[in-house]
Amino acid sequence: MYSDRVLSGMRPTGSLHLGHYHGVLKNWIRLQHEYECLFFVADWHALTTHYDNPLAIEDATRQMVIDWLAAGVDPAKSTLFIQSSVIEHAELHLLLSMMTPLGWLERVPTYKDQQEKLTEKDLSTYGFLGYPLLQSADILIYRANQVPVGEDQVPHIEFAREIARRFNHLYGKEPGYEEKAQAAVKKLGGKKAKLYGELRTRFQQEGDEEALESARAILAEAQNLSLGDRERLYGYLEGGGKMILTEPRALLTAASRMPGLDGQKMSKSYNNTIALREDAESVTRKIRTMPTDPARVRRTDPGDPDKCPVWQLHEVYSGDDVKGWVRQGCVSAGIGCIECKQPVIDAVLAELAPIQERARAYTEEPDTVRNIIADGCEKARDLARETMRDVREAMGLNHG
Repeated sequence: MYSDRVLSGMRPTGSLHLGHYHGVLKNWIRLQHEYECLFFVADWHALTTHYDNPLAIEDATRQMVIDWLAAGVDPAKSTLFIQSSVIEHAELHLLLSMMTPLGWLERVPTYKDQQEKLTEKDLSTYGFLGYPLLQSADILIYRANQVPVGEDQVPHIEFAREIARRFNHLYGKEPGYEEKAQAAVKKLGGKKAKLYGELRTRFQQEGDEEALESARAILAEAQNLSLGDRERLYGYLEGGGKMILTEPRALLTAASRMPGLDGQKMSKSYNNTIALREDAESVTRKIRTMPTDPARVRRTDPGDPDKCPVWQLHEVYSGDDVKGWVRQGCVSAGIGCIECKQPVIDAVLAELAPIQERARAYTEEPDTVRNIIADGCEKARDLARETMRDVREAMGLNHG
């Protein structure tokens, strides 16, 4: 249960583009070889801003999973599922909402930021206010302890940590908890029990984070602890109760280096994208008509690569030899802009070719995709049910 488990999701808002591939999917493909990974389609989250157009979500969900598979996310190594197919997310969200202070939701940085950006939509809804809590439920339901995010999403992970801490503090104290925890400490053996006690004191009295990590490592390595005792000792360590919900950590990912066709970040809202399944003719036309350095009015005018959006694509796709050729040719007017763009066109098409070939195979075999999703949803449900059993018991809701 305490092995590294990664959870990440994406809202189904249309076909994926190279920005998604370089910014998220390549990272997922790497992580699936290092951790137990769960990747989900956040269709309920899509409703927080697209509640007035739900029909688009269903098709976008299917197409997005095809894009994931085509990019190289492997269902044999990762669990792929749809949020709304695991109803336990909603139950945990509801139960957490009972103990979440309103002020915590209102101070999440993206709350006011999104309302200001998406002025064409009425976002004064209960669902939009509560979406960081739903996001927390998505993570906590799987006891995921690693969540890959960029810098801008770190406050959401901090929020989920606070929710887990508050839940454990409120509901983690079982009858006779202190005595059970002390009995569990003895099971560590004399030497480790003494060290655990010293590290626990250091953390609780001095806030020593290194002591906390060292004590956690002792528990992770302990062979003879039952699951219940291990949970108690994780909670006892931090001064709480039984660790029912696991505090997640942000697994920081590098910002995507994928520029759009106009030099800004690649984004559908800027209309500057290349879709993963875009045909070669369209890709070629888009790159050929990209803006270049405004100083190069005529073929004979010298240019400056640093002022040209095409150069940013060379930074992603070209080796040093091609970049040297481009820089020299541009500043001396030795090459024209169309010549400069050709290596980028070739590299993008070469990157997209295997993705598109796999996408075609999945599109022609819809049952394969349906089976992958059904299998992933079942695996996710099993994990979610396990957590909800413990949550209901802690909150006095086990009436069965």
